[in-house]
Amino acid sequence: MPLYLQLEARLRHMIDSGQLRRGDVIPAERELASMTGVSRVTVRKAMGKLVQDGLVIQKTGAGTFVSGRFSQPLSELSGFSQDMRARGFTPGSHWLDRQHAMAGPDEAMALGIAPGTRITRLKRIRTADDEPMAIETAIVTARDLPDPSMVQDSLYAAFRARGLVAVRALQRLRAGLATQQEAQWLHLKPHAAILRIERRAFLADGRVLDVTYSTYRGDMYDFVVELTAASTTLS
Repeated sequence: MPLYLQLEARLRHMIDSGQLRRGDVIPAERELASMTGVSRVTVRKAMGKLVQDGLVIQKTGAGTFVSGRFSQPLSELSGFSQDMRARGFTPGSHWLDRQHAMAGPDEAMALGIAPGTRITRLKRIRTADDEPMAIETAIVTARDLPDPSMVQDSLYAAFRARGLVAVRALQRLRAGLATQQEAQWLHLKPHAAILRIERRAFLADGRVLDVTYSTYRGDMYDFVVELTAASTTLS
């Protein structure tokens, strides 16, 4: 791998793992070259790639800073709290709704239950170090989550406490524009770019455990998926 890509990958890992966090200053080109033992040209090319990918921003006369974007792999089944802690951030929630309800037709279809079945609805703003990152609405049968107050930061931790473990999930992603309310909650400008994700998690017996609808900040998240060839020959 070319040296500039090795340096770019190293810095990217430090950002994704939380070693370098939003707003942190990246050492100057000359200093970074001295620290890593590569040329300034190599450093410049590596930084250019990170700028292009939105991971760092360069401010004339001020330096280079971590922009705070997150690279989230889509091949791993994990919760928001787990992801944030793995990056060195403190996850949090601002609750918007947490109550029992009767499943409407769409909710019943999503959960694979009969309309009118008692469910738990959970709606909150998810934060990392008190910075709003996403709006999350989860629906669960009351059978699996009889008390909404059981959920503190992590929904999946509440599931594990009841012996429920999701083994797989299906996710659907689409781009969108933030509504006025979403922009206010996420500290965005009106009609800013967002990512809408619907995730349906399943238990080992095939039963739906939860359905979660999330709205992520488009300026903070990159979703990454690894692809493998179906055969040895691609056409």
